[in-house]
Amino acid sequence: MKKTALIIGANGQDASYLSEFLIEKDYSVHGTIRRNSVPESQTTRIEHLHKNNLIQLHYADLTDPISIETIVNKLKPDEIYHLAAQSHVQISFELPKYTLDVNAGGTLSILEAVRKFSPDSKIYHAATSEMFGNNYDQDFFQREITPMKPVSPYGCSKLFAHNLCNNYRNSYNMFITSGILFNHESPRRGINFVTNKVVSEAVKIHKGLSKKLILGNLNAKRDWGHAKDYVQAMWLMLQNNEAKDYVCATGESRSVQELVDYVFNKLNLSKEIYVESSEKYQRPEELNYLRGDSTKIREELNWNPSYNFNSMIDEMIEYWLNKN
Repeated sequence: MKKTALIIGANGQDASYLSEFLIEKDYSVHGTIRRNSVPESQTTRIEHLHKNNLIQLHYADLTDPISIETIVNKLKPDEIYHLAAQSHVQISFELPKYTLDVNAGGTLSILEAVRKFSPDSKIYHAATSEMFGNNYDQDFFQREITPMKPVSPYGCSKLFAHNLCNNYRNSYNMFITSGILFNHESPRRGINFVTNKVVSEAVKIHKGLSKKLILGNLNAKRDWGHAKDYVQAMWLMLQNNEAKDYVCATGESRSVQELVDYVFNKLNLSKEIYVESSEKYQRPEELNYLRGDSTKIREELNWNPSYNFNSMIDEMIEYWLNKN
């Protein structure tokens, strides 16, 4: 009998790769999307699946608990992947309450819906490395036991949600696992995130369609992996016999400047001519450094990423070069 998976937030980068992954494993895949007034762009990343009836979509909104309860009660899915969020850090400074309502309040709505209507469902919660803030251990890594002190409303909201998941797991014996995922990218990443902003704008400059790339803090360091590898990690967490939290990361940290250098060198462009830094894109409180230790998931669940930084960025460059 087919397993049923519900992906909450089905039209994002991670959800699109996860949908493909689960369909290949013969799941019955359902996903939620929010209704908006521009339906043409709502399902861009998953349209190839939706038009072939490989994923069933339902309207729901994290700020509307009834919509979540209705779909959980109807499907009673084997696995729930909670990937929906207000996930842009800079926007969280502009919309802090909305970010909290969606990310923390929405997570609470999912937990309550499962507790009341489908307590046997396994839940994956998308946590984030932003929860660590600028804290790291003595060896300059962040891991499951590293103290968390976020430096943005987004990070604070996700830490609230993460703690709620731990509380419900312990209080109600629910299977809830949080993936503390470090930055993960792909050609499907939104262009308002730094990796795809750098790559897409550099390719435009290469094609003569743009003259400048304007960024924020070029010294900020991040641990960048590929979304395809990270959705496999999500699935592995729900196949485990015990609900645990896991860091997913490459273990390598690079600065935004190093990202720019790699992309511009690949395209034979001069960063001195085309790249500028502006305070407009800098955070009120900067997160300076992220580097994750994913030893636990590699050893316990045999997670083995297939991409490295270079192959991931090369794929993104190729995508934008071939895009009309």
